[in-house]
Amino acid sequence: MSNQAQNPKSKNKYDLIERTAGFGEAVIGFVKILPRNSINNPLISQIVRSGTSIGANYMEADGAESKKDFRHKIAICKKEAKETMHWFRMISKAIPSEIQKSREL
Repeated sequence: MSNQAQNPKSKNKYDLIERTAGFGEAVIGFVKILPRNSINNPLISQIVRSGTSIGANYMEADGAESKKDFRHKIAICKKEAKETMHWFRMISKAIPSEIQKSREL
């Protein structure tokens, strides 16, 4: 099931291992610029958790033991991506000055 096992020489632009890791890194970079206060801190914590777990869960899916296991783990990735979108929305409301930066991710 491994992405690399299917085509080890592929430098495909759809390499989800690299893309999901890059997204998690972008989330981390984004939250570093956000102001800290009692409202923002929990939002920042949540978006870091969900945004970085997409890649971690994709790594799990990439090493799945069966197609059923792969589908299940990809579904978790999808849930985490939706949750991340939610936290971006909440951050945009809490910190309106950062709406454009959040949309760039």
